[in-house]
Amino acid sequence: MMLNWAMIPVTPEQLSPKLFIPDKKGSLQIEMMAVPRQYGILAYPLAPQLADLLQEVSAGHPVLVFQNLALSWYPQWHYAVVVAYDLQNRAITLHSGLEAEHRIPLSTFEHTWARAGYWAMLALPPGNLPATAEETRLMKTAAILENAKHPQAAIVTYQAALKRWPDSLAARMGIGNSYYALKQIDKAGEAFYQATIDHPHAAVAFNNLAQVYLEQHQLNKAQNAIQQAIRLDGESPVYRETEAVIRKETDRQY
Repeated sequence: MMLNWAMIPVTPEQLSPKLFIPDKKGSLQIEMMAVPRQYGILAYPLAPQLADLLQEVSAGHPVLVFQNLALSWYPQWHYAVVVAYDLQNRAITLHSGLEAEHRIPLSTFEHTWARAGYWAMLALPPGNLPATAEETRLMKTAAILENAKHPQAAIVTYQAALKRWPDSLAARMGIGNSYYALKQIDKAGEAFYQATIDHPHAAVAFNNLAQVYLEQHQLNKAQNAIQQAIRLDGESPVYRETEAVIRKETDRQY
């Protein structure tokens, strides 16, 4: 259901082999997080609190939750999707298995959710940020999306993050790294250059910019950028390695 909501046309039959673990007789949270990323969808773990879950539902985001429908010492694990709630009547509506509109008391839901550790996640199209997004957590999930070979989806997520947090170094660097992964060196350079302007004390931005200049055969600019990185952080072996590569290429050219 959640992937369909995110505009991914996939059936339960197609997903089952990706999610079901025979030894566990079910799906684990790690697989539930991994599968959306295979389709370029942002999988975001929610904070373990009811207020965040309800805020996401209010924003129109279905929330996947993990429940224990039995007892703590004899669990009956179950996944469901929260689609609506009614605080006035203290009720919550779940898409549970084949039942699309399963309405239960909010207190019952809280008990079953608590017994499963308050686990919940979102699966959102790139650029559609969680209402409760926390910058550091979002940057980690976007980076995972980038590493899952969906750098274009990661770029859209980082760009949306910059609109919410204009001073985010991680988002700016993420854009540059994702463009670099796509071999769009000029766009990567633009992102890293902007990072050095917005964050003049970020050595990593100067290092990455130096690498781009090196690949663009702009050796003087590469040398200047890496020297600035080293001035900011002379202890990093990575920056010294970049400097050595630039020096070697400069010597070869001249």
